[in-house]
Formats: sequence, structure tokens, C-alpha cells
Amino acid sequence: MALDFTKYIASVRDYPEEGIVFRDISPLMADGQAYKEAIGQLVDYAKDKDVDMVVGPEARGFIVGCPIAYELGIGFAPARKEGKLPRETVKATYDLEYGQSALYLHKDAIKPGQKVIVTDDLLATGGTIGATIKLVEELGGIVVGTAFIIELKDLHGRDKIEGYDIFSLMEY
Repeated sequence: MALDFTKYIASVRDYPEEGIVFRDISPLMADGQAYKEAIGQLVDYAKDKDVDMVVGPEARGFIVGCPIAYELGIGFAPARKEGKLPRETVKATYDLEYGQSALYLHKDAIKPGQKVIVTDDLLATGGTIGATIKLVEELGGIVVGTAFIIELKDLHGRDKIEGYDIFSLMEY
């Protein structure tokens, strides 16, 4: 019987601001068996895509992407915020509710033709993931899939990454 991952998600009302329900994966990560099962299902998805590399945006994308890369014996590349990567980078900007932000990837993080899966804890508006995809493709990588623990359907993140394969363990 499949594990009901929703039992391991804390819903925090009015965080970070009024009217928002924050979906916290901390209880999932705190339960070793639930975390292992969640990552295992994401690993199975990545195996089916025959990926060469995993990329995850700062910081929760690391929590999801690193164990996938480890399990598959492939590399992980972090998409970081400004000033966090010490060597030459490429940059992608994306819109926030009030303004813009940017993500960076080392120029040598992805080799042309590498099959890449982009991972994060959740798919919300799609801005962060869209920027991460843009970075991978700018370096010549082929995004063969995206994988998330949670998808927030009401925020229509799928629309921003339309055309890419999307896998999520649960939806809210």
C-alpha cells in the first residue's frame, strides 16, 4: 500500500503572510521512512528519464535533488542566488509578487546534451523552476523532467513550465 505523504506535511495558515497556507515538508524529512519513500519515488521517476544530472534551486531544491543524484550516482548542480557561486556563472531572472529575483548556475555545471531533471520541494507559481530550466538550457542541457514533492495546483505553476514533463508526489 502506498504511503499517504499528506500525513507528513504541516499546513501553516497565514505564513509568510495573511491568506497564505504554507506547506511545510519538515515533518516528512523528520520521518526517515517517509523521506526515504518520497525520495525513492522521485528516484524512480528520474531513472525512467535516464538522466545524467540533477539541478535544484536554492535551498529546498538541494534537499530533494541531492539524495536523488546520490542514489543514481550522478552529479548535482545547485542553482544559487546572487553572490553564492565563486566562478563564472549564467543568470536567469524571474518575477516575484513584488519585484524580481535571479538564479545563477556555474557555466560549467551542465555539459551540452546532458539530460537533466530539475527538482524542488514544491511547484508553486513556476517562476523559480522556469528560471532554473532556462539556466540549464542556456548551457545546452536537455530538461527531460521536473520533479516535486508537492504541487500547489491553484497557483498554476504548470502554465509557466508548459511542455515539460512534471511529476509530483502530491497536490494541494
